[in-house]
Amino acid sequence: MKEFLVELTTTVPEGTDPAEVDRRRAAEAVRARELAEGGHLVRLWRPVGELRSIGLWRAANHSELYGRVLGTLPLWPWMTSVVTPLESHPNDPGRAVVAG
Repeated sequence: MKEFLVELTTTVPEGTDPAEVDRRRAAEAVRARELAEGGHLVRLWRPVGELRSIGLWRAANHSELYGRVLGTLPLWPWMTSVVTPLESHPNDPGRAVVAG
């Protein structure tokens, strides 16, 4: 699977019933757990003082990321996203070191 850095910003449409917002947020938490269990959501952060999230996500490709992963989030219709495909860096301390 490929890795993607994803920034998500949620903007609730003006006039949305607060009960609908609460329902979607609760469903969002459930779906995030499911995606984590499925190996798609690896890590998720919220920058201090901001209302956006930054996550490390995995998917086979962009199509799967948008269609079968991010697109299934209950808040997705209210989200804007910035997606950056990632690849391993040769100096990444998290890479497995092979002794020669």
